[in-house]
Amino acid sequence: MTTRVKFCGLTRPEDVDAAVACGADAIGLVFYEPSPRSVTLSQAKALAARIPAFVTVTGLFVNPDRDFVERVLHAVPLDLLQFHGDETPELCKAFQRRWIKAIRVREPGQIEHAFHEYRDAAGLLVDAWDPERYGGTGRSFNWSLIPEDRPLPLILAGGLSSANVACAIEEVRPWAVDVSGGVEQSKGKKDPAKLSDFMKEVHRVCKTD
Repeated sequence: MTTRVKFCGLTRPEDVDAAVACGADAIGLVFYEPSPRSVTLSQAKALAARIPAFVTVTGLFVNPDRDFVERVLHAVPLDLLQFHGDETPELCKAFQRRWIKAIRVREPGQIEHAFHEYRDAAGLLVDAWDPERYGGTGRSFNWSLIPEDRPLPLILAGGLSSANVACAIEEVRPWAVDVSGGVEQSKGKKDPAKLSDFMKEVHRVCKTD
């Protein structure tokens, strides 16, 4: 099975172009002001306009007001919503748009519970726990907490880079991997070489399956 790749937290046109050129399946735009990777509506609209067919434009939100999500959807052509906070299932599915739910993993049984609670999602993203930050920690978590039984596509995030993504795919067998900090020069600025190296490692390990 080919593992899909989402590059998240893109803020510059050249980063979008580099991600698309190396074969990204999805691009993530962050609509969460405290994040150093956050984009404005005008930035997001310009970045989304650069993304060609068959590359999914994902909008990341953290505990948003419903009105704010509606405003973003009116301005930016998002294909998929990603909820990365403590949102209820009711909020996640309120926008008549496909969505995924992210959870920060810290204890056994948490993923199984999330599979049930967010069963209407298009996928479940598992990330590292941090008491203060919603993603972007640069840390991985104990992958043994991920169950074999997965009612939804599982997206692995947290501390991934070209140095460990092949191992992650071999061990976890995720539907997709999601990376932000592991392919950056600095927060919010991607490194074209790191983007390319990450994709090469994903393709390498998938070809050996």
